[in-house]
Amino acid sequence: MSCPLCDSPGGTLLWRDDLCRIVLADEPDYPGFLRVILNAHIKEMTDLSVADQQRLLQVVLAAESALREVMAPDKINLASLGNVVPHLHWHVIPRFADDPHFPNPVWGVKQRGTPHAASSDLDAQLAVELNRQLARAREME
Repeated sequence: MSCPLCDSPGGTLLWRDDLCRIVLADEPDYPGFLRVILNAHIKEMTDLSVADQQRLLQVVLAAESALREVMAPDKINLASLGNVVPHLHWHVIPRFADDPHFPNPVWGVKQRGTPHAASSDLDAQLAVELNRQLARAREME
């Protein structure tokens, strides 16, 4: 059976290590929508060792911190669903009061049609900040 997260990066690759990767998703209504994707095809967090669980969550939190630093969103949404793609991944989504679905979930009823504006070099800014946040997290171990 084919898995889109095994068969492709899942977005624009911003950072990667042996355990997981962070990609900028192709979500035009949601600039800055990140996915933290496990590199191995595993379905659930509890299928990971405790050390890998902690490391994956550390990466998710670094992604959140990078988004907050670069984009200053009103809120961050974290979600790990996998109902459609049963490959462990986390959505890290910056939310703004003027985004298309706010205050609803991004998968809910649309409230307006215009996405929140973002800089043209957002992917580069996020990559730099992700590396900074992840280096800082490693230093604190």
